[in-house]
Amino acid sequence: MTSHTYRTLFRTPEFTPLFLTSSAHIAAQTVGGLALGTLVFRVTDSPLLSAVSMFGPSLAQVLGATLFLSAADRLPPRATMTGVALAFAAATALLAVPGLPVRAMFAVVLAQGVIASVGGGVRWGLLNEILAGDGPDGGYLLGRSVFNMMSGIMQIAGYATGGVLVAFLSPRPSLLLAAALYAAAAAGALGGLSARPPRASGRPSVSATWRTNAVLWSSRPRRHVYLALWVPNGLVVGCESLYVSYAPHAAGTLFACAALGMLAGDVAVGRLLPPRLRPRLGVPLLVLLALPYLAFALRPPLPVAGALVAVASVGFGASLVQQQRLMALTPGELAGHALGLHSAGMLTMQGAAAALAGTVAQLASPAAAMTAMAAASLAATLALTAASRRGARDGGLLPRRGPARTAAG
Repeated sequence: MTSHTYRTLFRTPEFTPLFLTSSAHIAAQTVGGLALGTLVFRVTDSPLLSAVSMFGPSLAQVLGATLFLSAADRLPPRATMTGVALAFAAATALLAVPGLPVRAMFAVVLAQGVIASVGGGVRWGLLNEILAGDGPDGGYLLGRSVFNMMSGIMQIAGYATGGVLVAFLSPRPSLLLAAALYAAAAAGALGGLSARPPRASGRPSVSATWRTNAVLWSSRPRRHVYLALWVPNGLVVGCESLYVSYAPHAAGTLFACAALGMLAGDVAVGRLLPPRLRPRLGVPLLVLLALPYLAFALRPPLPVAGALVAVASVGFGASLVQQQRLMALTPGELAGHALGLHSAGMLTMQGAAAALAGTVAQLASPAAAMTAMAAASLAATLALTAASRRGARDGGLLPRRGPARTAAG
């Protein structure tokens, strides 16, 4: 493409089917996550278990990232995406079985996390492949911003729908709806995507995963980008994991406000900001992501809490800036693995942060835990920024001038 617009994106072959398939997957994840978190909280009255039930699958991503991630570039994308969606449909339907013990629920969601670690790499690697050759400021960044905006819209709709179902019915109908949406995603992938070959040769293996992870981690600039994508973001998601225990009857509202803010941030970064300004806004957006949550120390009422959450979530747009830098620092044949490692590491950190936040909330209160997680996120952002600038000719995560260099360093 010579002019990067939303219209030209949707004219790109296979972009629309991938977009619709991912939309159904995100909607299912949203509806099912809220239902499961509410179900576990009603059964256990535990902020920790509620938080881990919603974000626990993310913890299992570390297994996928260290053992199976080489599959992201070595398996055919259409078949893999179809299989992942069908596995999620079956697992979510199992969660809806009445009387299923909480321990069994956690076993199911951890298995989902392992499967998701491969699915994320396949999806984002395919997106990068579909939009290949569009230049550093179109292609992947604009496409990923559209996917992030879709994610925000699906989350707003999903949390609203799930909130209504959970409020007036039991959480189990929401889980069955989520299973149906996963099945629709599988059908969309099978019917809408072409049968592309794997991006890399060789069979998926643990040794191949370790070798490629080592190559990606060996570059100092890439390490800083990965940590910036994982740590500040994950700690703030720890705040989000406490919405159910902070406002048990209005958690869907807080989740919808967060999705609205994320949507606004993705529109601004992906479409409205001039390309020359984007690299320098990654760090300020990470600061914005955490700063409003410090006000939760005052235990704000729901309307104020919703506004704070929306403003903070604009800062999630920082991930687009960092992903653009990651792609500039990564060889094309490793794109799927690199993006899968980003996704798996980010979700693992989110799961760990949810467990940590839930533990603090159990000992203190949800409001105190959210404040502590936000302060930790701010500290991590400042430390990573300072570390990345030492000895970096381009200024690291906060470039001194112009776009990030493409040398792996």
